[in-house]
This record gives sequence, structure tokens and C-alpha cells, in this order.
Amino acid sequence: MEKHPIENIMSTTLENIRDMIDVNTVVGEPIAAADGSTVIPISRVSFGFVAGGGEYGKAAVRPEEGRGEHPFAGGTGAGVTVQPLGFLVTSAETTRMLPAQCFQPLDRAVEMLPQVIADIRKAIGK
Repeated sequence: MEKHPIENIMSTTLENIRDMIDVNTVVGEPIAAADGSTVIPISRVSFGFVAGGGEYGKAAVRPEEGRGEHPFAGGTGAGVTVQPLGFLVTSAETTRMLPAQCFQPLDRAVEMLPQVIADIRKAIGK
């Protein structure tokens, strides 16, 4: 059975989306810092996809097939959003997440609490 034209349009669009988005879009390439730590960019990827079409107009008679066929019109659309979330910073001692966007002060304090506790322990230990 022959594929409907909308299937070809949808397949082409989805293949193009697949080519644009891979795992390196979400988790970026690691970057080695001068202090020996590694920085890994982390992003959120969202995408939407729509396709539609229909057969319009008067039927065109195809004598070789013995039946009438309506002309097809269709289209697709897609949108991709890449939003940076932050950076995963790993070193020999710790791993932490540095956010890319500003949080409310309370959120920031809760996020910084493990680092502050670690710094206090180091200071007391010396």
C-alpha cells in the first residue's frame, strides 16, 4: 500500500528534529577548568510538533488506476526551545549545581547551605 503524502511530510520533519536535538544539547561537553574541576553545562530542551493536510478540490481522474483522486495539500511545523538550567561543577571534593537563572533569596540560601556547611567544617578542622 502506498504511503499517504502526510506521512512523508511528518517523517521528514521528525528526522530534522532528531538531527537538531541529541544528548549533547541537554548535557553539554565537559569543560576542564584551571583549578582541576570540571564544568558541565545542563539545559532543558522542549519541542512541539504539528502536522496537517487534506485532499481538496475536484477529483482528478486517473485512467491507469480507474479511480478519481483529490489533490493533496499539507504542511508541518515544529518549534524547539533550549533553556540553560545551570552548570554541574565537579571537583575532587564536591559536586555542585550552579544555576543559570536567579532564584528567590530563600531558594538561593537553601541551595548554598551544603557548601556553607562544608566550608565551616573545613575551617573548624584546620
